[in-house]
Amino acid sequence: MFRLLTLLLALTVLAPAARALESLPVTSPRATVTLISDHAQITPGQSFRLALRQRLAPGWHTYWVNPGDAGQPPEVVLDLPEGATAAPMRFPAPERIPYGPLVNFGYEGEPVFIIPVTAPATLRPGDVLTLDARGEWLVCERVCIPEDGAFRLDIPVEATPVAAASTAALFTRAEAAEARLAPFATRIGFAGTTGAIEVSGPAIAPGAVRDAFFFPVEAGVIDNTAPQVLSVTDGALRLSLTRGPGGAVPAQVNGIVAITDAAGVRGAYLVSATPGAVPQGAPGLPLWQAALFAALGGLILNLMPCVFPILAMKAVGIARLSGAAQGAVRAHAASYTAGVVLSFIALGGLLVALRAAGGAGGWGFQFTQPVFVAGMAWLMLAVGLNLSGVFAIGGPVAAGGSLAGRGGHAGSFFTGALAVLVATPCTAPFMAAAIGAALAMGPVEALAIFAALGLGMALPYALLGIAPGLARLLPRPGAWMDRLKQGLAFPMYAAAAWLVWVLAEQAGPSAVLAVLLGGVLVGFGAWAWGISQGAIGRSVGAVAVVGALALLPLVQGAPPAAARGAQAAGEAWSEARVAALRAEGRPVFVNLTAAWCITCKVNERVALDTEGVRRAFADRNVATLVGDWTRGDTAITALLRAHQRDGVPLYLFYPAGGGMPQILPQILTEGIVLQAIASATGAS
Repeated sequence: MFRLLTLLLALTVLAPAARALESLPVTSPRATVTLISDHAQITPGQSFRLALRQRLAPGWHTYWVNPGDAGQPPEVVLDLPEGATAAPMRFPAPERIPYGPLVNFGYEGEPVFIIPVTAPATLRPGDVLTLDARGEWLVCERVCIPEDGAFRLDIPVEATPVAAASTAALFTRAEAAEARLAPFATRIGFAGTTGAIEVSGPAIAPGAVRDAFFFPVEAGVIDNTAPQVLSVTDGALRLSLTRGPGGAVPAQVNGIVAITDAAGVRGAYLVSATPGAVPQGAPGLPLWQAALFAALGGLILNLMPCVFPILAMKAVGIARLSGAAQGAVRAHAASYTAGVVLSFIALGGLLVALRAAGGAGGWGFQFTQPVFVAGMAWLMLAVGLNLSGVFAIGGPVAAGGSLAGRGGHAGSFFTGALAVLVATPCTAPFMAAAIGAALAMGPVEALAIFAALGLGMALPYALLGIAPGLARLLPRPGAWMDRLKQGLAFPMYAAAAWLVWVLAEQAGPSAVLAVLLGGVLVGFGAWAWGISQGAIGRSVGAVAVVGALALLPLVQGAPPAAARGAQAAGEAWSEARVAALRAEGRPVFVNLTAAWCITCKVNERVALDTEGVRRAFADRNVATLVGDWTRGDTAITALLRAHQRDGVPLYLFYPAGGGMPQILPQILTEGIVLQAIASATGAS
């Protein structure tokens, strides 16, 4: 009996202290929320800590101070007695939470938000410090539900403080989850829609960092859904950023850089920097190497299938130089080279200007516009008709003139310009590195690299200017030239047909009808020009061409073609889908492509859509996603830029279990893909 009375007395004495550690809970099917204290009893004037403790149901989450694309951070208002003070509530470092097409910054599980408090100095031992609080918080799963509740803590005041053993682990864990002041130097900058943040310090090394992410305190600074591509060198870590749509960059950017080390331990660091130039991180290709890569890429571009139609014009033009004077050979070679080089410089200047203005230009970007595709289809048709002898520039049909052969130096120049235009759907080896380096440099250096790209492409013809005696090795002009010229018209017709197919992928049947009607008008105009070289024939031809051009608004105004659904190569790409698949631990293969990208289509035929690769994807449970850049897409453009690319194709292979993606070559073979599958899935 005595023992029972002693136990009851002890429970009576300890019950208030136990209740003081944690308030009564506010509960719902989604969350259980309490206010807790780190002290069971305090002394007058003592500083101690309270915390809002949330225990969230599985699948539910709440928010950081910057909630991301949607949400609201929790708030707590304390009703403090006179003389008591409280600091702002502290937030743990957030996690990135994909939520449909959005990305939120917040927490799952059991987040704890610390509130530092100082008791009044006027308290006396034996008093009780009563703290009332009102809290509001938002919890989300498939739907978002606002919740609120009232809390009360009664904390005894004594001559000596007593820490609360039962809540000590919660506060220790909460403090460990908070971001620390970064021991790093920080730089951040934006140019148009692209940007980067760089932190530098002696502890950073390529083998020491597995992953990283930047969480800005200010909402709207970055596009939260855009990938942040990590690059690490000795002493520096760089994350690519994409500017938020319509968001202003503040005078001082504050945030958290969360870094996961090689052992999988995550640390979070408070950073702050004044925006400036975009940090370039690890040095890119030096100018001489980028120019060399550009020249090699331009030379190889002559062997790519998109340039084959122009070989017709080049072949006829070169053949006509056989037996010509060396001065004429040099002049024509110089004209063609100038057309190629100046066109590349103009294209490079446009890309640099679009990048500086925040536009979405990339290699081959003009083919994302249906109007350009329609115009190119008509131009290919007109060139084919010219080669077939339907009409001639500057002479009767019987003369067999052509743009390449009878247009003089202007013909050579514009043949080079046209070669550049039709080459852009293709990407040759070395080009991606060269163009990526160019657009990361200043305007002068960038234009120099594009000029080197043009020199590489024009090199076979330019050699005639350097050594005009080579023209003597060519066959003598004769009747065979007309037959060759007429036969080589058919690749031009094939190019026109291919462009109409591209237009069908971009803008659907109504745009195809408009471009086919325009093709009929172009054909009629060419025929009218050809049968009558007088003013009447030219006028009729000009009117027919104007009629075709009048159809271009119908092409541009056509709605985008209906989504092609589940493509043979995989489902549609989205950043949220990538995140969801990676959360499942699956390897993910991303194919960024376009209907007009011939390199992409060749890769798909010979390397991706083969029985061996399809079987390997299925056996290793690889998810395949396709990003279609046929008509341009800002999210895909951001992904390209995040990986230092300015055009398709781009192939990313995310390994099973997490980690940075492997970037595959732009020219694929089945063996390359199978090796990447084995590497990403741990297969032999």
